[in-house]
Amino acid sequence: MYDLRKQIFMDENKKLIDTVNHVIRINKDRVEGYKLAARETDDAQLKNIFAKFSADSMKFRDELIAYAIRLGGEPAEDTTQQGKVYRAWMEIKKALTGRDRHAIIASCEFGEDAALEAYDDALKADVVMAADLRELLHQQRLQIREAHDQIKSMRDSVTA
Repeated sequence: MYDLRKQIFMDENKKLIDTVNHVIRINKDRVEGYKLAARETDDAQLKNIFAKFSADSMKFRDELIAYAIRLGGEPAEDTTQQGKVYRAWMEIKKALTGRDRHAIIASCEFGEDAALEAYDDALKADVVMAADLRELLHQQRLQIREAHDQIKSMRDSVTA
């Protein structure tokens, strides 16, 4: 009986660590995406916005890494495959459109959509999650939603 409980706990803990690691990876994607976007523009205002959003994700990532360690897990060190494909697409798009402000901002919005989806998946995951972790994810998601809305507004204000 004890071994079964221990196994169930270990399985649940692993699922929770996997969930946290997925959000860590998404934040790493977000950091890399905004660094790439900043390199693609000469607009100082955009560079500042991208630097802020990248710094936010570094903070989110660090908070989640600490949580993964607290759970006894090994924090993710890589990015997602989707993020790698997205950044490669941004490079191709840059070659085709140049440093087009609308294209850069639209690419950032795509990345924000992916980040929101990852947070939604984590918050809906079928795992036992402590209230403080759920609150942390919720607060981070709110900030990413604000960033998404700012990026979307900027995209809408720029003609393609």
